[in-house]
Amino acid sequence: MAAAALIAVIDDDAPTREAIIGFVRSMGYATVGFESAASFLQSDELARTSCIITDLRMDGMSGLELHRRLVAAGASIPTIVITGYPGEAVRRQALEAGVSGWLTKPVRPEELLGCLHRALGPGGAEP
Repeated sequence: MAAAALIAVIDDDAPTREAIIGFVRSMGYATVGFESAASFLQSDELARTSCIITDLRMDGMSGLELHRRLVAAGASIPTIVITGYPGEAVRRQALEAGVSGWLTKPVRPEELLGCLHRALGPGGAEP
């Protein structure tokens, strides 16, 4: 049996972060929230995280920068990027960098859940 999934939600907008956490928890996943990429990287939860859901634009480090930094460090954590500023060039950069999902705000719950299932993959962690 697969280990329980821990989903890290990283967004500097507290209401958005809390809404995503609430939805993901309602689907049965353990979830932890962070207000910045830096606070996530400094946390004890990094090693337990099965998937990251992050905003693209945040103060300090962006969600895409966070993903690239983790990949460079050898931490292949599936990452779903959410943005209120869609653009084809940055979308392409994110997908080429290997993000698991790209969603635009407002996020439809069924799209987020689909991305989450794809990110965790077959045989991946269960809620």
